[in-house]
Amino acid sequence: MKIMVAGGAGYIGSVLVPVLLEHGYEVDVVDLLWFGNQLPAGARVIEKDLFKVTEADLKGYDQVIFLAGLSNDPMAEFSPALNFIQNGALPSYLAFQAKQAGVKRFVYASSCSVYGYTVNELYNEEAPVTCGYPYGISKLEGERGVLQLQDGSFSTIALRQGTVCGHSPRMRFDLIVNTMFKCAILDKKITVNNPSIWRPLIDVRDTSTAFLRAVQADPAISGVFNVAVDNFTVGQVADMVKEEVEACAGGKVAVEIKNVQDFRNYKVTCEKARTYLGFRPKHDVTSMVRELFQNLGHYGDLGQQQFYNIQVFKALNIEHR
Repeated sequence: MKIMVAGGAGYIGSVLVPVLLEHGYEVDVVDLLWFGNQLPAGARVIEKDLFKVTEADLKGYDQVIFLAGLSNDPMAEFSPALNFIQNGALPSYLAFQAKQAGVKRFVYASSCSVYGYTVNELYNEEAPVTCGYPYGISKLEGERGVLQLQDGSFSTIALRQGTVCGHSPRMRFDLIVNTMFKCAILDKKITVNNPSIWRPLIDVRDTSTAFLRAVQADPAISGVFNVAVDNFTVGQVADMVKEEVEACAGGKVAVEIKNVQDFRNYKVTCEKARTYLGFRPKHDVTSMVRELFQNLGHYGDLGQQQFYNIQVFKALNIEHR
C-alpha cells in the first residue's frame, strides 16, 4: 500500500512515519519542513506546499494521512487568517484532490479541542461541539470539509486527538506534559494556571498507533473517532509529572497553583475507536515522563527555539494577519 503523509515531518509524523515503514507501507511525506526533517531514510520526503499538490500528484496513492496545518492555540491566535486557511481550507482541498485521483481513504488529524467546554460531561463523538477559539473552530471546519466527501468508494476518518505529549525525534516542549517536565527539570517547579480543568491526553506513540489502526480499518469505515488514553485534570497531571520526575531525577519539585480562569474544559470517551478501529492505548502520563527523561540527554538546551512551535513560526517570518 502506498501512503502520502501530508505534513509528516512534524512532531507526530516523526513517530508515525517509522511505524508505517515498519509495517511494510510505502510512504511519501509532503511537507514544507518548517521544523526540519528527522525522518528515517526509508521515507521519501517532498518539500512542497500542499496547496500545490494536484490530482495528478495524488495518482497512485491508496491513502492520505493529513497531519499538516497550524498545531495549537498560540499559533492560531498569532495568525488567525493563516490558521483558518491551513486547518480549514487545506484539508478540504487536499481531500477533494485525493478523491478525484482515486485515493481510497483520507485520514484527518482532528482535535478534541473542537468540544470547547463540556460542563464536566463525558463527551462522545455525537456530542455538541462548542469551541469558540480560532484553533478549535478551524479544526472542526477541516474535519467537516473532509467528512462530507465520504462515499462508497472514498472513506474519510477524522481522529479527534487528545493533547498529544511525549517524546518525538521532532521534539516539542510546548505541550502540557512536556512543558511540565521541562519546568520540573529546569526550575524544580511546575506552575498550574487552573488545576480543575479537564483535558484528554494521548502519548505520541499511541496516537501513531491510532493512525495505523485507521489505515488498517475496514474500507467501509468512515467517521469521527475520539482517541486518548484518559481524561485528567491539569492538577492531576502536575502531580503525576512531579512524582515521576522526582523518582527519575531525585530531589523535590514544587507545584504552584494560580487559579486562572480557562473556558477550554473537556473530557471524552474513546469507546468508538476501541470498538471500530481496535485502538487500545498503552502509555499513561507516567510512561510519557519516563520516556522524556530517558531521552533528556539528546535534547540539549530545553529552551531552544526549535522546541516551541510558536517561536519557530515567528522566526520564519510568515505573514501575521
